[in-house]
Amino acid sequence: MPDTWKFGKKKFLLYNRKNFRSIGQLASMPRDITRGIDIAASVFPFRVNNYVVDELIDWQRVPDDPIFRLTFPQLGMLEKKDRQGIERLFANNAPQSDIRRAAEHIQMRLNPHPAGQLQLNVPVENGKVYDGMQHKYRETVLYFPSQGQNCHAYCAYCFRWAQFAGIDGLKFMNKRPQDLAEYIDRHPEVTDVLYTGGDPLTMSTRLIRRYVSPLLDRKRKGLSSLRFGSKALAYWPYRFLTDRDADDLLRLFEQIIAGGLHLAVMAHFSHPRELETPAVQAAIKRILATGAQIRCQAPLARHVNDKPEIWSNMWRKQVCLGAVPYYMFVPRDTGPQHYFEVSLADAFRTFSEAYRSVSGLCRTVRGPSMSATPGKVLIDGITDIGGERVFVLKFIQGREPDWVNRVFFARYDETAAWLDDLRPAFGEKQFFFKPGLRLLKLVNRERLAQRQNAEAEETARECA
Repeated sequence: MPDTWKFGKKKFLLYNRKNFRSIGQLASMPRDITRGIDIAASVFPFRVNNYVVDELIDWQRVPDDPIFRLTFPQLGMLEKKDRQGIERLFANNAPQSDIRRAAEHIQMRLNPHPAGQLQLNVPVENGKVYDGMQHKYRETVLYFPSQGQNCHAYCAYCFRWAQFAGIDGLKFMNKRPQDLAEYIDRHPEVTDVLYTGGDPLTMSTRLIRRYVSPLLDRKRKGLSSLRFGSKALAYWPYRFLTDRDADDLLRLFEQIIAGGLHLAVMAHFSHPRELETPAVQAAIKRILATGAQIRCQAPLARHVNDKPEIWSNMWRKQVCLGAVPYYMFVPRDTGPQHYFEVSLADAFRTFSEAYRSVSGLCRTVRGPSMSATPGKVLIDGITDIGGERVFVLKFIQGREPDWVNRVFFARYDETAAWLDDLRPAFGEKQFFFKPGLRLLKLVNRERLAQRQNAEAEETARECA
């Protein structure tokens, strides 16, 4: 593994709503900036660290610096009516309990679990609810280890913001690794397990090993790949360099690969700046030296990376460092979507211009992609057919395997920002997948009833 001695020990310092005013660089900022952060952070999760503050943000450009916009909540993230209501509470020095109640009221209207994650994705079999797991696509199971439901810093556009908001009943998590092993044994069609969160790489290596080991103790029938969804490379590369158990983590990566499984770190890079520090470049080298692969993805977000040159620059840097450009996503219909959203038409134009300007090595990337209720839907083109202007759409992934790679068409709409904003082209009454999706939802009612019964029984046992 590449040497790490030149980096020395880096102490992790955490800032949130309680102590962010202690950040030295904020001292010279106008009061309106810190006040706006405080108000917005009463609604949206806020967590940032000294690496992001000291090495990624250009404080001469604040408040317009993209990493600042990405990690510090902004007043503009609140809809006008909500913003005015929260601002009144602050102006009147309302008790924190009143602010908390108002914030929760706003949060529950922000679609905290989009794309049917809570209703459609959680497996229920024979009355057993596999909490902290999702099985949306045939080949892939998502697993949310309970101690990994945090991040080194929070992205303001995070579609899993409900994991961090402290709202009862909204957090996905599982603390029983054997549940995952049991489920994989029952489902030989599963080839990939994605450990996600939050960020599973915020856990100690000891805990990560506890969650991974049941899948290594004997070869599962169809399992071929493990993935870790993580922002650690961008927000705390010292996790792989000088953290106390960094070397042990990399040895675990080697053990996974030696056990015959493919290992991919699904790295979340939102801006080229996150790839420029010596620390992140050394961390990438260390990971690749284990035999693991790094695949890179992020949403296209207004105020952060909504220019073609940003994406082409980022893809080139990723390839140069040995990583694989993987996805450009469309911001999901949750949280402060209105603040970060880019129209689907503009998203396609941005992706296309960036894609045209890079070599074939960067063109492993796919996008713009919407992770919607029926599946991952790619905006594959804008064209005219039979005198009608249309979006050309395609399923990259689907709840039904037969939908995958199927092309369909929607009427062109310059303002549409999500799949639900689109209407079928050519006079069709509905998209082809709608009947199947309705059937899945009907079947799920029985699953949901099983889940509610199981939760009631567990509550009764705990109270007995």
